[in-house]
Amino acid sequence: MTITNTSIPYQRTGYFTKFICDYLDKKDSVREFYDNFPDLEGFKDQIDLRIKANHKLDRGALVQTLKDQYKNLRISSGTSKNIDLLSDDTSFTITTGHQLNLFTGPLYFLYKIISAINLSKQLKSEFPIYDFVPIYWMATEDHDFEEIQFFNFKNNKVSWDRESSGAVGRLNTDGLEIVLEDFTEQLGNSKNAKYIAGLFRKAYLEQDNLTDATRFLANELFGDHGLVILDADASELKRNFAPYIKDELLEQTSFKEITKTNTQFEKNYKIQVKPREINLFYLDKELRERIVLEDGEYKIINTDLSFSVDEILQVLDCFPEKFSPNVLMRPLYEEVILPNLCYIGGGAEVTYWLELKRYFEKVEIPFPIVLLRNSALLISTKQMGKIKKLNVSVEEIFLKQNDLLNKKVKDISEIAIDFSSQKQQLQSMFVELEAISHCTDRSFLGAVKAQEKKQLNGLENLEKRLLKAQKRKYKEIVDRITKIHKELFPQYILQERYDNFSEFYLDFGQELISDLLDSLDPLELKFSVIELA
Repeated sequence: MTITNTSIPYQRTGYFTKFICDYLDKKDSVREFYDNFPDLEGFKDQIDLRIKANHKLDRGALVQTLKDQYKNLRISSGTSKNIDLLSDDTSFTITTGHQLNLFTGPLYFLYKIISAINLSKQLKSEFPIYDFVPIYWMATEDHDFEEIQFFNFKNNKVSWDRESSGAVGRLNTDGLEIVLEDFTEQLGNSKNAKYIAGLFRKAYLEQDNLTDATRFLANELFGDHGLVILDADASELKRNFAPYIKDELLEQTSFKEITKTNTQFEKNYKIQVKPREINLFYLDKELRERIVLEDGEYKIINTDLSFSVDEILQVLDCFPEKFSPNVLMRPLYEEVILPNLCYIGGGAEVTYWLELKRYFEKVEIPFPIVLLRNSALLISTKQMGKIKKLNVSVEEIFLKQNDLLNKKVKDISEIAIDFSSQKQQLQSMFVELEAISHCTDRSFLGAVKAQEKKQLNGLENLEKRLLKAQKRKYKEIVDRITKIHKELFPQYILQERYDNFSEFYLDFGQELISDLLDSLDPLELKFSVIELA
């Protein structure tokens, strides 16, 4: 497969928040929310920071947990080597995380993991005396099943309809044979279609639960590239996190520190996540509910369970696996049990991670580098040809659809669809009338202002009607632009947030992932437009 990669600054795509753009631009308004920036100099300093930290990491428990989780799985030599490397004090992790979306969910699942794999390789090349292990942290303890129970394929939703409660990773895979039947009908009978159907079958019909299914799938796609997949819903790992769970129960440190940070954060930006007083869930067989402190008792909401201080600390001592961190405590859990240098996430994840720096400082855990994952728009050669024939540039395709149509119609129209000069003339005339109004009573000034607004609104309406008329005149071009834009931005959002990888694998086969690995540079900090031929 031939690949052409064009990079565009995230700031010019129109799809990233002011906070993310300011972070990438290293604006002073963001500087207090991170230690080291995601560039090679920053990683050099982060390695030093991690080495000098007082935090004692239980590498033995981490390695043993990983080996136990891989015991029934085909493991590549690269992954096996990387797990063993984690025993060594000179090894560090590069981590990304994601929900257990059905059949990986949207495309950006791939981009997250590719970012982690490629960054690990880059850092090894730059700092050869150390080793760097890419980690995919499975969000097995999440309970938002409705967010993960489907994926999109050729504008159709492939959905797993069932009841769910508790941590999604523990769900059995019952009912997915029906999903496979529906999906297979849509795939067709090509060689790539048969591979995709077989991959789904092996992942979801031959595994017992959603955790095992997702681990199998991610390992099939990325195991040969050394990816290490971790399920942190493990007793020994939770035991190493127990001191921080105890602090959360007794002191509510996260709430106090994150609240202080957010007071500063919201002066310039929108807060991504607000802390609760206790940022923990109680986890059991089919239960994951928040822990709240009321009248000196720890209560599990939506249940009859309650504990005194002594009782809940006894549960923690005996069964640490019953405590599950929420979205704001999970980052700390990751950094406590992993020798981590960097977390890679999407825009929302980057934002809430950077709300946590003060909390990390309080509990004396090194705050990692936070890197915006790779983003990409995949375009076939046929689609690129259509774009060029329409005289639409790669950057212009990122415009919102109506803005793009307006711009291109104005570009090709033989009539100037711009009444700016007329508006200026009108405003000049009303400046003179306003001067006259100062020589009489104030009511005349009000009448002048009202008439000026009316006349300007009239010109704007005429401009809109002229543009609408020209769109009708150039209907064929408008329809062609609309069609290609809908293909590339389904539901008016980024392709990577909607389409599933299988749609592209169907056309390009096994080279899709290897070529994406070759194309995406995690430290370039730009949006990639990748032409696939």
